Amino acid sequence: MKASSLIYITALIALIPQCFASYFEISGGIQKCFLEEVPKDTLITGKYKVEDLNEVANINANSRLGLTVKVLDPEFNMIMDRSYPPEGRFAFTTQSGGEHQICVSTNASRWFGPTVKARIHLDIASGVAAVDYEEIAKQEHLGILEVAVRRLNDRVAAIRKEQSYQRGREVSFRNTSESTNARVMWWSALQVVVLLASGVFQMRHLKSFFKAKKLV
Repeated sequence: MKASSLIYITALIALIPQCFASYFEISGGIQKCFLEEVPKDTLITGKYKVEDLNEVANINANSRLGLTVKVLDPEFNMIMDRSYPPEGRFAFTTQSGGEHQICVSTNASRWFGPTVKARIHLDIASGVAAVDYEEIAKQEHLGILEVAVRRLNDRVAAIRKEQSYQRGREVSFRNTSESTNARVMWWSALQVVVLLASGVFQMRHLKSFFKAKKLV
């Protein structure tokens, strides 16, 4: 019962579009990072727009702002490091499951003069939400029904992938728990052995002390 309920809940979560939109202000030389926890072979896309706040404030920063995107995998290996124009889209596919760091920054900074400031509008999507089905329909000349079937198949595949990823995490967590429990058990046994040995040593030492003083 519990297993079926867990699978049902996981399926419902996988059906929710995995995307978020935000905007924030950032200065030159500063980067902002986001975390995306996804299974292996998952498509992640980002749509962005960089607004130069120096131009809004009538400050001549003499720089054309763009966006630099860096992506680190769960092992902190750099899998992406690219610069983009002020507005556009970036995409990558994960090579392993886990938390991926997506760090963005402006590709302009100044040692002297006004600080380069920008407002970044960023939409990050993963999985099925990252797929542009309208573009696929145009390229492959698909009808509405065919697109709906393609979308449904992709959602089912995403659910299976998410379930497999969660099972792997459960196995890893269980192994870690069992290893920790075994270490705690052996540590407790070692403490008991040390206490017994200390007690025996103290008793022998006291016995020899009393014999030396001719108290016994």
